[in-house]
Amino acid sequence: MTTSVLVAYGTTNGSTAQIAEDIADVLRKDGLEADARDAATVTHPESYDAVVVGGGLYAGRWQKDARHFVRRHRDVLAERPVWFFSSGPLDASASEKEIPPVHGVKKAMDRLDAREHVTFGGCLQEGAKGFVARKIVASGKGGDYRDFTAIEAWADHIATELQGRVGEEQTR
Repeated sequence: MTTSVLVAYGTTNGSTAQIAEDIADVLRKDGLEADARDAATVTHPESYDAVVVGGGLYAGRWQKDARHFVRRHRDVLAERPVWFFSSGPLDASASEKEIPPVHGVKKAMDRLDAREHVTFGGCLQEGAKGFVARKIVASGKGGDYRDFTAIEAWADHIATELQGRVGEEQTR
């Protein structure tokens, strides 16, 4: 039996979606079934064995679709292994040190007994949506700070945990 994983994401400018797609690709390469889906479009997460939820960070909060997804499906998520990720710092800090989850994400993690949270660098480039985002890019403070090597290592870590969990269940 193959474990199925939903990688749900909330994104405004597409950067977090690309991270989620990369995570799903790695999980598939590791032998799991994985779907990366915009959190706003997910209606039945109960069909998945595990869930990864990611959101872009905007002014110290997770992107609204990620927040709403967790709130809307909290009962289902509480019954499954769940991991969270954030994307956002527009500098190298996420590659240099562990950045804790923002307050709202921490609360959700505690409620759901989430396995883990990681923050990845963000990406904000020319053509970004939103007044503040455009101002950040215009001021020269945008850029792409995603570390796909770290993202893929984290996805491998999740796959290893899930495969170990499946192995334990099969030996019972």
